[in-house]
Amino acid sequence: MVFFFTASDPKYLIYMGRDKFENELLIKYGWKKDVWFHVDDLSSAHVYLRLPKGVKLDTIPEAILEECAQLVKANSIKGNKQKNVRIVYTKWANLKKKKSMEVGQIGFHDKKDLRYTRVEDRKNAIINDLNRTKEEKESEVIKQMWDEYQAKLVSLYLFD
Repeated sequence: MVFFFTASDPKYLIYMGRDKFENELLIKYGWKKDVWFHVDDLSSAHVYLRLPKGVKLDTIPEAILEECAQLVKANSIKGNKQKNVRIVYTKWANLKKKKSMEVGQIGFHDKKDLRYTRVEDRKNAIINDLNRTKEEKESEVIKQMWDEYQAKLVSLYLFD
């Protein structure tokens, strides 16, 4: 199952896998405009943010960035209990998956493309607002969305 959330600005789609197996699907079927979030150096959910047109990694609004960071922290067993947790985020295209890696584990193509933010304390109001919008969908939805996205890209290059 994949969880979808509506951000405070509905132009942004936030989603995350239920477990490491769903995370594996999310790694495989991400979009170029997706941003991946994780608690740095701790186990946590993989949270993705789909950016709307015109928004870049370094221009994500602070409120949206905080929502993603709070969601990652809240879905980390150890990170949720700690103060001042460091969150790493990067574009999906920077994620690197090798066959030798465990399920749900990733590396990076270029560490210079990593960004970091800190979450001092869990903000229950943010988590509660996101959870009120949470929709659980079958994992196949991610592959279907990816297939539709790929078809749209291909159609842009087809000529009569």
